[in-house]
Amino acid sequence: MHLFTRTWAALHAAVADLSAEDFSRPSGCRGWLVRDLVCHLIVNAQDVLITLVTPAGTAPTHDAITYWTVTDEPPTGEDPGDAVTVRLAAAYGDPARLRAHLDDVGSAAGRAAELADPGLAVSTQDMVLTVADFLMVYSLEWTLHHLDLIAHVPGAEPPPAEGLARTREMLEKITGTAFPASFSDTDVLLVATGRRSPTEAEAAELGDLAARLPFVLG
Repeated sequence: MHLFTRTWAALHAAVADLSAEDFSRPSGCRGWLVRDLVCHLIVNAQDVLITLVTPAGTAPTHDAITYWTVTDEPPTGEDPGDAVTVRLAAAYGDPARLRAHLDDVGSAAGRAAELADPGLAVSTQDMVLTVADFLMVYSLEWTLHHLDLIAHVPGAEPPPAEGLARTREMLEKITGTAFPASFSDTDVLLVATGRRSPTEAEAAELGDLAARLPFVLG
């Protein structure tokens, strides 16, 4: 619960620090500008609110690790769902409207998470998770999207160190792969998920693992 609150607060603050010009910069999500990603975060926050008030009435079927599927095909931004996000983000026009909507919905999602029973089973995407596991799923999501948000924004604050470390730990469990200890948590997350290519030195250190990348979470 603490990690969800911490990672969400940091991401929310990073959006608040963006200039109007920053919304037109590319993000770390292929095919999306920063404004598109912020629009996606609004949808994420709505999902948090919806899921936290959707008790399952059955035992959990998944946890924060088994929730994820792994493919090797990074999104291109051309998926119909992604295209809707782009059109919706453009419809806001003034970035201030996007920021204000995220403030409203995001603040509500944060409060709902703080008030939720960690042990309650909730339903999302045909899965049942405890609230604690569901919020841990979003801690990973927030951390990766924080990296996406600031990918081309000079001087932006990075995600919290504890969020980076926990997301790396989760990624290694999800993929059944341990990355070299010499890699920073940020470098593991960027390279492992295909957000950037490994350098020659990193590829040499990864060895056979380099040929298996990227691990795309869905």
